[in-house]
Amino acid sequence: MSQSKHPSALRPETDVLTRGFDPSLSVGSARPAVFRSSTYVFSSPEAAERAFDLMGGRAQRAPGENVDLVYSRFNHPNAQILEEQILPLEPEAAAAAVFNSGMAAIMTALLAVLKPGDCLLYTVPIYGGTQTLIQAFLQPFGIEGRPVPAGDTGAIDQAIRSTPNLRVVLIETPANPTIVMTDIKRACDAALALHSSSGNGSSAPERPVVMIDNTFLGPAFQHPLALGADVSLYSATKYLGGYSDIIGGVALTRDAALMNKIRAKRSLFGNILQPDECWILDTRLPTVTLRMNRQSKNSQRIAEHLAKHPKIRKIYYPTLFDDPEQIRIYAQQCDYPGGIISIDLEGGKEAAFNFLRSIRLARNAVSLGGVETLACHPRSTTHSAWSARDLDEAGISEGLVRISFGIEDWRDLLADFENALSTI
Repeated sequence: MSQSKHPSALRPETDVLTRGFDPSLSVGSARPAVFRSSTYVFSSPEAAERAFDLMGGRAQRAPGENVDLVYSRFNHPNAQILEEQILPLEPEAAAAAVFNSGMAAIMTALLAVLKPGDCLLYTVPIYGGTQTLIQAFLQPFGIEGRPVPAGDTGAIDQAIRSTPNLRVVLIETPANPTIVMTDIKRACDAALALHSSSGNGSSAPERPVVMIDNTFLGPAFQHPLALGADVSLYSATKYLGGYSDIIGGVALTRDAALMNKIRAKRSLFGNILQPDECWILDTRLPTVTLRMNRQSKNSQRIAEHLAKHPKIRKIYYPTLFDDPEQIRIYAQQCDYPGGIISIDLEGGKEAAFNFLRSIRLARNAVSLGGVETLACHPRSTTHSAWSARDLDEAGISEGLVRISFGIEDWRDLLADFENALSTI
């Protein structure tokens, strides 16, 4: 189902429309149908045996090998089609896996690598759900989580070199919600150097796996695998879904063997994305770059207009960075600034709440990446489980409002924000 004939040198926006689906296998349908079957008929007993060996991680799939479908907890046609069609958007990706949420993708990728006694190094700030996963789930099972400041290249390098039993480096960049950038290539180089060094003739330690949460700029504006990362993760709910009407997640890897481990865990956990949701995402995939370009243009225009507003203490946005290191990282690894800005309002929480009560076109809601503009107060919503100390250290102030831009006319949104600011 997922094997299609297509030229190999197409640009991503074209390639997503030509790969992953063969109409001749679906009675000539121009676009994929929804396959809701729970189980699939094997072509032979030998094919069934081979399929189960692959699903269980006891064998490796050969390049170009066609394998029978088994059961929709393991795989199904719509997942295979979507996983194949996502690949062109992530240069250097060898394989993809889709999940029933972004958190499912993160959890499954981590548990495919980590075991009790291992250490996970992660940047902060990070999405509140990810930090809760680390602190409330992984750590009680004997997996140590060590935070390191996002964007602090020296601190990250030192932590990679000095952390005992380091198995995974998890980086969210840009960071949620402060938009702090972390140098992906530098972190990957540090992990590779750790593996390459072997002092006094001793064997080198196992290289840490570098995973990047690419939700804020994925899949179009930042490509972690091309920068050396092992795993690129993002919530497909956001820009890929694009309409705030579906939940999903994606993991992509450069190494097929690592993806086999992730898929084996997905089969065990049963958190594969279901056929209907895969079909919906497949219909959204061809327009993701168009939508993200519009959202990025909207955010950049409005960020520049609001940058000197007297009621805004600080605005967090890539093209408005004043830190030379952040400017360097953005120029090195990002194609466009993306559709998210955060503003720190004079007047703290009261000002932030007044602003959110006063917006009319934008909507007070969490999430991001949809065609409609959304705004939220991270300290009391997405990061509300954090301690006051952790919030303060991460720069998530009482006055911080995160805004995810949609595809509306930017002038109407600017008028809405200026009116809301006038109420503070």
